[in-house]
Amino acid sequence: MFHLFNKRTHFSIAPLLQVDIHSHLLPGIDDGSEDVATSLELIDGMIDLGFKQLICTPHVMSDLYPNTHETIHAAYIQLRTVMEAKGYTIPIHYAAEYLIDEGFEEKVEQGLLCLHDNFVLVETMFSLLPPNIEDILFLLRSKGYKPILAHPERYHFMDESLEALSVFEKHGCYLQPNILSFTGYYGKREKALAERLLSKGKVDFLGTDMHHRRHLKHIEHLQLRSNVIKKLEAVALMNPLLKKEEKREVHYN
Repeated sequence: MFHLFNKRTHFSIAPLLQVDIHSHLLPGIDDGSEDVATSLELIDGMIDLGFKQLICTPHVMSDLYPNTHETIHAAYIQLRTVMEAKGYTIPIHYAAEYLIDEGFEEKVEQGLLCLHDNFVLVETMFSLLPPNIEDILFLLRSKGYKPILAHPERYHFMDESLEALSVFEKHGCYLQPNILSFTGYYGKREKALAERLLSKGKVDFLGTDMHHRRHLKHIEHLQLRSNVIKKLEAVALMNPLLKKEEKREVHYN
């Protein structure tokens, strides 16, 4: 029985999610895809996996990746133009993954790029919880945003009790573990925390956090324990709710 409980099985995550809400597929603007050719290779892999829609979320960090609406839109247009010329039909959109740093509150006031329906993807520094996190989450909600915390299992301030999540939950923040965390890709600690989140019903979204070919390869060959698969299949994941309707521009002569 113990052997069956821990048996690892190949699992296709795409049919469960339909929409990937966290990826770094836009070319040349963060630590994800370095060029259009790489973006297309990764997108081909996502299509083969069975994803129906992709939302690109490049990093926005005041110091390392000071992306703006304009830089993100420009990278998106560059990629989408090539995709349309080559006949791609998968819907692809863009938002951002915002680091809660010293410049974040100003960005909130200026307006954030949303996944859909005011959902916005945020992350914190891996080592420390921001001292003003409660004020920031209150600000987000007061502006009508619905924050999603990216990869909570990867933060070093998170412990087995998941006590650090209380401030996020208090302000209605949704949780999005990375798919590969359940395989141990980021480490045993991250795997254990991801499984604990799942067991406690604290998984709202899942994301690939796709950056490069290694991520794609591991997701293509995704193997999870049987009990983890059953729990994932039982979760009412919210990814499909963020599916956007395609809006084509109409040009009048």
